Amino acid sequence: MHYAKQIVYACLPFFVLLPVFFDVYWFAACTVSSSCSDAFPFVYRILILVFLFLVIGVIIWIFLINWHRIELTVSIIGVASDALSNNLGLFVALPCLAIGLVAYYAPIIVFLIFARHNGKTVPKESSDGEYSCTWKQDSWVPAYFALAVLTMLWSLTTMIEAQVYVISGTIAQWYFAKEEHSVPRGSIRSSLRNALCPSSGTISLSGLLIGVVRLVRTAVDTAAREDAPGIVNLALQCCVNSLLSSIEFLKKFTVNLAAITGEAYCTSARMSYELLKRNLLSAVFVEIVSTRLLGGIVFIFSAVYAIATWGILKGATDLGVDSYFLALLAWAVLMLVLGFFIHVLDNVIDTVYICYAIDRDRGEVCKQDVHEVYVQLPISRNRTSLTSPTIGV
Repeated sequence: MHYAKQIVYACLPFFVLLPVFFDVYWFAACTVSSSCSDAFPFVYRILILVFLFLVIGVIIWIFLINWHRIELTVSIIGVASDALSNNLGLFVALPCLAIGLVAYYAPIIVFLIFARHNGKTVPKESSDGEYSCTWKQDSWVPAYFALAVLTMLWSLTTMIEAQVYVISGTIAQWYFAKEEHSVPRGSIRSSLRNALCPSSGTISLSGLLIGVVRLVRTAVDTAAREDAPGIVNLALQCCVNSLLSSIEFLKKFTVNLAAITGEAYCTSARMSYELLKRNLLSAVFVEIVSTRLLGGIVFIFSAVYAIATWGILKGATDLGVDSYFLALLAWAVLMLVLGFFIHVLDNVIDTVYICYAIDRDRGEVCKQDVHEVYVQLPISRNRTSLTSPTIGV
């Protein structure tokens, strides 16, 4: 945690080195392989090599022109890592919520298995006039399956929102602690208690909205892939996508603020929007830049680990093609583990951002090192100040 900035800076060169490695490796492997050489003549291989190097050059250019943003993002990640290092108990509490979800799923799955056995044997006439026996499920079984699947989806999104709530409540208690370097005792327990008792309705509503948005977006994307003709369908897709984007924007930071203030979902959504707008703060930089950089670092780190695994297996064993599958498995497992870590860190970044906005709204400085970093964030383009009262915690 204390070397988060150094780790991020160390991973940045691999955004260039890995594409160069794969580019050169493909060129050399294709030159050695007779089948590949026949499929891609030497001139074509040179053109592909040059084209890929041009793409790498564009990546370097993007890094250079956005270097100040990258440095700011790295500083934000460093601040969030420091906050997370003071609350490592989250890595125990959050998996416990996931285990609780699995335990909740167990009886649902058992009931689904037994539901399939509800029905009766009925005669069925074939095309040649002969009769045979077939199993016919009761009419309520498909509806029960649909209800169970929707319940499991809602439970999953609710569990994810509960994790966000616990992270936000814990980090906020650390941020607003009176002593500079103190960590409040029982902060994780109190956040869990609030998530499971007084704020369970807020978390359930947030999970329901996320589940509905994902279902509708999946349906819209499926319809778009089917290329349904007509200007009406196109206009409907645009309207639905705009509505879903608005809902996703409004829910951004809502659970974070609900964990801090204890307010209801709709009140927290309004307060978070007004809080950021009143202080001219934009959520775009924190939401997009930091998330994409963290996601890229996870991919790069996992790819380097997979390449190292493949190299060790290739040199020390005679697995042959199986070494590629093991390297791919190592990449997938590390992606899963680091993805969970990034999920936690990303929510810590959002929580610290909201805490900084509350500090700024009240004219206070609870964490000086946080203010030194977050004060460099770009302000919102909408400079319209609201007259609503300042927020209290």
